[in-house]
Amino acid sequence: MTRYEAVIGLECHAQLLTHSKLFCSCSTRFGDPPNMNTCPVCLGLPGALPVLNRSAVALAVKAALGLNCKVNALSQWARKHYFYPDLPKGYQITQYDRPLAVDGSIGKVRVERIHIEEDAGRSLHEGFPDSDKYTFLDFNRSGVPLIEIVSCPDIRSSDEAVDCLARLKEILEYLDVCDGNMEEGSLRCDANVSVRPAGEAKFGTRTEVKNINSFRFVRKAIDFEVHRQIEAIESGERVVQETRLWNSNTERTVSMRGKEEAHDYRYFPEPDLPPLLIDDDTVKNAQRSITEMPEARRERFVRDYALSGYDAQVLTATRALSDFFEETVRSSGQPKLAANWIMGDLLRSCKDSGQDLKDLSRSAVSPAMLGELIRLVETGAISGKTAKTVFDEMTRTGKPPAAIVEEKGLFRISDPDEIERLVDRVTAENAKTVEQYRAGKTGAFGFFVGRVMELSGGRADPSKVDDALRKKLAGR
Repeated sequence: MTRYEAVIGLECHAQLLTHSKLFCSCSTRFGDPPNMNTCPVCLGLPGALPVLNRSAVALAVKAALGLNCKVNALSQWARKHYFYPDLPKGYQITQYDRPLAVDGSIGKVRVERIHIEEDAGRSLHEGFPDSDKYTFLDFNRSGVPLIEIVSCPDIRSSDEAVDCLARLKEILEYLDVCDGNMEEGSLRCDANVSVRPAGEAKFGTRTEVKNINSFRFVRKAIDFEVHRQIEAIESGERVVQETRLWNSNTERTVSMRGKEEAHDYRYFPEPDLPPLLIDDDTVKNAQRSITEMPEARRERFVRDYALSGYDAQVLTATRALSDFFEETVRSSGQPKLAANWIMGDLLRSCKDSGQDLKDLSRSAVSPAMLGELIRLVETGAISGKTAKTVFDEMTRTGKPPAAIVEEKGLFRISDPDEIERLVDRVTAENAKTVEQYRAGKTGAFGFFVGRVMELSGGRADPSKVDDALRKKLAGR
């Protein structure tokens, strides 16, 4: 491996969060019965003409700016011809030599271009009668608006590729232009992979691995392909430029077809659509809609809230989670405690209930409720142990913490007379241990504290229990 260097570029397709398709009014909703969201336009019927979705363009511009691209004032629609059963027109409306945006970046990886295009339908081979004999076609996805984000070949390992894809997913989600759901196909990745001798400037022959739908498979597919190409070169074979598919069952890439060049697609300008003009107002509106990006927010969390880099990373995993944290801080005034509760109990609760971290508005526990719980602990109204019980009840019922504490009688016992009664009872029940303590076995003090706390259900004020016990055991 040390004798070779991998050269990797990513082509990522991100579905834009519009309600309707790119060139018609059909719904983009995922999960509907097959072929319910279709019309003559997205089915490619004769005489149907495309009408551009303005919202898709606005989101594409926003994504381009969020990825530090230069947005071109003029871009051109093109027809890309290929013949698959799930492409009813026999061509895809996309952009070719005049894309929407160029020259961006995802961290240290340069973005060559971003262009807008329509999605194809889906070919299904399982879950239907006689699915071993037939291909079933679902055109609900046909015409859904996509942006294709093409990186430069700046990536040198599968780890770097996964990091780049994770950054991209995070940025698109923060921008609210794509939900990043790889399982549903909202974000898909193709990897262009080649190897060359270490120190060589010339690129090797590349292969394209298509439609990888998880971070884990991106890593596995790239690693397999790099090793496959190295083994081929070492064996004296020639690496063939081709398109390959990742088979997650066998964990291998398999040849799909010879790699097409641009001329194979017979690109030409789309005759039914004029050039796309992006005016200054569109760019300015998109720029104004961009909120703080994840990297900047992480830096601010470390700087303003004195959080560790790790904590800031976890808390900015989604925009909804970082907003939840900041609202909790405003309510409680305790950044570190808010971070601990969110990264511990809240994330555990979300995992157990299947709560999506991109939509915490449906969580039973609101930032105001969590902030109130933290204040109850900090003021000494309840103990940390009791707070855990209260939090679990909050997630189950959605009730505010003070109401739960009041309803269940969980307020901390601070009354000196009540604590003294507890101490009297414990020492009376353990007279022999009291004698041993007074004879010099002071290690028994922890036993008395534990018994008092147990008797009080963990609600007694520990410092006041300590004082009352020392006085009692000293015979005062």
